[in-house]
Amino acid sequence: MLTGKQKRYLRSMAHSLQPIFQVGKGGTNEHMITQISEALERRELIKVSVLNNNLDDPKEIAEELAKGARAELVQLIGRTIILYKESREYKEIELP
Repeated sequence: MLTGKQKRYLRSMAHSLQPIFQVGKGGTNEHMITQISEALERRELIKVSVLNNNLDDPKEIAEELAKGARAELVQLIGRTIILYKESREYKEIELP
């Protein structure tokens, strides 16, 4: 579990990031969750955008992605999801 201070720090780091995954009208699947998990291992902090043609609730998508990738949901703003997972081999982010 992340504290409020840690989430604030991660949000400030994620501000300049571009989304590297998009959830379209097909929704999420096991392959996408695997890809996101691998990206989190490399980067620790990623953004995912939910496209307008996806009619699912972004909050449900965010929770599903976080649970599937075993990551922490840092923030959900509109249709942009920020996920964090501490890397085992490529640790770069030091939380306060």
